[in-house]
Amino acid sequence: MTRLSARSEPQGAAAWPEYRPEDHAPGIVHLGLGNFARAHLLAYTDRALALQGGDWRVTGVSLRGTSVAEGLMPQDGRYTLITRGAEVSARVIGALATVLSGPDVGAQALAAMAAPGCRIVSLTVTEKGYGITSAGGLDPDHPVVRADLARPDAPTGVIGLITAALAARRAASVPPFTVLSCDNLSHNGAKLRGAVLDFARRAHGSDLADWIAAGARFPSTMVDRITPAPTPETTETALRLTGCQDLAAVETEPFSQWVIEDDFSAGRPAWEQTGVLFVQDVAPYEQMKLRMLNGAHSMLAYSGQLAGRAYVRDVMADPTHATLVRAHLAAAATVQGLSLDLAAYATALAERFSNPAIAHATAQIAMDGTQKLPQRVTAPAIEALEAGTPVRPFAFALASWLAWLARRDAAGKLVPVDDPKAGALAAAIGRHTAASDILSAVAGVCPDILPPKLSSGPFGMALRELLGMILTEGMQALIAREALAQEG
Repeated sequence: MTRLSARSEPQGAAAWPEYRPEDHAPGIVHLGLGNFARAHLLAYTDRALALQGGDWRVTGVSLRGTSVAEGLMPQDGRYTLITRGAEVSARVIGALATVLSGPDVGAQALAAMAAPGCRIVSLTVTEKGYGITSAGGLDPDHPVVRADLARPDAPTGVIGLITAALAARRAASVPPFTVLSCDNLSHNGAKLRGAVLDFARRAHGSDLADWIAAGARFPSTMVDRITPAPTPETTETALRLTGCQDLAAVETEPFSQWVIEDDFSAGRPAWEQTGVLFVQDVAPYEQMKLRMLNGAHSMLAYSGQLAGRAYVRDVMADPTHATLVRAHLAAAATVQGLSLDLAAYATALAERFSNPAIAHATAQIAMDGTQKLPQRVTAPAIEALEAGTPVRPFAFALASWLAWLARRDAAGKLVPVDDPKAGALAAAIGRHTAASDILSAVAGVCPDILPPKLSSGPFGMALRELLGMILTEGMQALIAREALAQEG
């Protein structure tokens, strides 16, 4: 069986690169080469190269082990992007030039970022990978940040790497690059800029910080494309559509959105020709996506996990559960400053969630809730309280999260969760089984998710009521009851 590579002969129904990738030098270094980056940034860049060319191929940096490189490098960076909707299609992506990984990845990444040809450093490292506080400042107590501050010339975290690379460019009289966050982090560009400048002052001095502030650019972005984890079927589909074995194939949905502040220091690919929307202010679009898509995702992930539903599509296949998802979308559709029809956007989201071809795991979405919920659920809940608009959907979402944290196995032990605050949450919940006790315990650990406005008063009463129902009657019974109330 032939392995996909630069030497593969085009065959099958897949679309192959319409340009010769090797004719284009790298211009982007991407930190965090996961599935989403390959379905989003690399897909847009591949189209831009085909349409207008330029030295904009991507050097990928895998910060979490070598498995991504092991899948991609024998294939010369090629991989199949499978799109599942009413029909299944595939493209072979050629925009990835190389993948850096392994024990010396920090030094390799620094060299690539410091090279004059690098004009953009992009990131998909998830919220917890930045080492910044929920308010957006540098977190000097974050383990990686603390270690990098102690050894700024040999960093391993993204803030330290970006700062060290900019320091090297300044020393070599090379202009700074643009730093482009592609993570679901509110005001991601502004927060990243603040963290880098803070790190630079602490570790390298104010001269470097001033140089970065004057020349580097940190545009904020909003990204949107559902990208589930690959399955054995992904590999089988890639083989059928390309005629080649592909151990790095990725699958995604037909919908894709990217909104970027048009503020770059050294040029960019022709992304505007591929559907990217360049704007002066990303904030309204970012807020729309965080509160509607991401907020509803969090709600259905925790309630879906408790109802025994492995995938988003399974949640939407239950009419009662889907009713609650739509209620959450409607409650979150309050963002101002957009030309979009939010009701139509909510309908489109519900249709995307229902796509039977996308196996988006609720367990995957449920990860890292303490990093996600403040902007996805807490902020719109507080605004709804103050505006006098419906808050029950937000209370249901937070009650589902609390019940998910308080799950116990057959031996009565708390089920481990994948979250940066997992240890603190487990210690706080301890042996508590009553709704009021669980709410108080978690509020003490996560005041940014459960501030007094939400843990007390009318909202707190609703939260305790809903949590108590889940704990005593089960999630499915509560879903049926809440859906009936919504329909009534």
